[in-house]
Amino acid sequence: MHPYEVLRRPVVTEKSTLLQGEHKYVFEVADAANKAQIREAVEKAFEVKVLSVNVARVKGRMRRFGRNITLTQTWKKAIVTLRPGDSIEYFEGV
Repeated sequence: MHPYEVLRRPVVTEKSTLLQGEHKYVFEVADAANKAQIREAVEKAFEVKVLSVNVARVKGRMRRFGRNITLTQTWKKAIVTLRPGDSIEYFEGV
């Protein structure tokens, strides 16, 4: 898998914003991506040094649209911990 296909989008929530103080950044990643691929993709895309990668599956939720009830898609997220001196500028502007 190409490194730029691994990272889908940054996850910007209240919790992920608080994690930035601990040099941790949250991304939605491809379902087939493993920790080594995620580490390589972040290091290549943002030119930083990754210390660790934690991965979790976020289960889809039941959503209601009028009388229809559907299930949102299950997705995979990665919490990437960077070296203390490094930061990702993309998150700073958000």
